[in-house]
Amino acid sequence: MGKNKDYYQIEKNIQGYKKEIDRLEEEEDTDKERVKKLRDSIKKEWEKIRPQLTALQFVQIARHPDRPYTLDYIEAMINDFLEFHGDRRSGDDPAIVAGFGTYRGRTAAIIGHQKGRKTRERIARNFGQPNPEGFRKALRIMKLAEKYGHPVVTFIDTPGAFPGLGAEERGQAEAIAFNLKEISKLKVPIVNIVIGEGGSGGALGIGVGDELLMLENSFYSVISPEGCAAILWKDQSAVSKAAENLRFLADDLVEFGVADKIIKEPPGGAHIDWLKTFSNVDKELEKALKKIEKMSVEERLEKRYQKYRKIGVFGENDEPK
Repeated sequence: MGKNKDYYQIEKNIQGYKKEIDRLEEEEDTDKERVKKLRDSIKKEWEKIRPQLTALQFVQIARHPDRPYTLDYIEAMINDFLEFHGDRRSGDDPAIVAGFGTYRGRTAAIIGHQKGRKTRERIARNFGQPNPEGFRKALRIMKLAEKYGHPVVTFIDTPGAFPGLGAEERGQAEAIAFNLKEISKLKVPIVNIVIGEGGSGGALGIGVGDELLMLENSFYSVISPEGCAAILWKDQSAVSKAAENLRFLADDLVEFGVADKIIKEPPGGAHIDWLKTFSNVDKELEKALKKIEKMSVEERLEKRYQKYRKIGVFGENDEPK
């Protein structure tokens, strides 16, 4: 398997099996035995290719256009979701979905990036890149959740905060920094879930919490590999090298203490079996919320503070003789 190949070429066999499964499941009398054999074939193919994947190929899985997005998770896991709009300052931002719904019998604030499926929707949602009003809308909903004692769940999936001139004029950096400060002090349980790409300040702006869960093939980084290659190597052919050196995959971030838990994805990735992905996320989210809800407010805030204090790796040289 070529290390320079796009993942979309590598997964051709898996996609072929998936299309056959989709066709069979649309039939009135589904051949369950055939579906099971096809799923086994996907599993075998995945076990063969996964150990050979590069960091950049995992990035391509995280960005896969068929992966479930925030609204898909909401539809699958949240009852009676009511979306709120606007930041009460300058406008609404469709790149961030925010509102309240019922999760496992409890009211919760649900917030997440939304990229869009088709070209028109992607443009309308700015490809999931939030403007300042998106971050301020998210904080408004979180503050409402705190007022009424409801937990907060965020779904992270963005290339990054929008770097346009208008966003900068309306205070993009301030909006992200203010969110970091204010969210860290919220008294209610907060669970963050990286469902795709966690890009820079766009992810951090809604990514502070008590537990950070990451889907197995997602990534969470201070910068995209493309941006890193442009800045450090001034060469777009260095993207693969940048991806390897950034150490931003789920396994790395659990090792560094940035992420708390990896959520297993079905063989082939989240885009191959949405229902299994929803089930895995649902199970881990409920476990995380139950654990955090048992804590007192003081204990929760102290644990959150210590979590972020411990992030980071440093070394010390011997004192000069």
